[in-house]
Amino acid sequence: MNEDLHFMQEAYQEAQTAFAKDEVPVGCVIVSEYNEVIASTYNLKETENNPCGHAEILAIQMAAQNLGDWRLLGATVYVTLEPCPMCYSALIQARVKRVVFGAYDRKGGALSLGYNFHLDKRLNHTFSIMGGVNHFECSQLLSKFFRQKRDRHLSK
Repeated sequence: MNEDLHFMQEAYQEAQTAFAKDEVPVGCVIVSEYNEVIASTYNLKETENNPCGHAEILAIQMAAQNLGDWRLLGATVYVTLEPCPMCYSALIQARVKRVVFGAYDRKGGALSLGYNFHLDKRLNHTFSIMGGVNHFECSQLLSKFFRQKRDRHLSK
């Protein structure tokens, strides 16, 4: 559990970077089976005008490039927000071993919406998932971001 807290804190630092760049503050870190960080990034959806610019997608691409292999076998993904269905599917395709996330996302998170792809034996890969690690800290950053967005919009 200490490793999970450590790497979730690294993902949180990425989320803070996103916040500072006026991106939705979601950070993601991917760690190899040897506990080496193989990717670390944050949302760039707004900056790059890319609907696929989610932290998880970008981290998967970075890790695959760093490893020279799209199969992220043995890897654990740490992300500050529950993955959406798109990211969830990409995690299956990347063959990760485990996903650890911070804040639950009742409106857009795959698990919260009832998608349990990670357990579906009909798919070619399954993985374990653990949510709620540093939930309060991660959700507070997101709440602060959207509160500031609303305040700026209302003051116009």
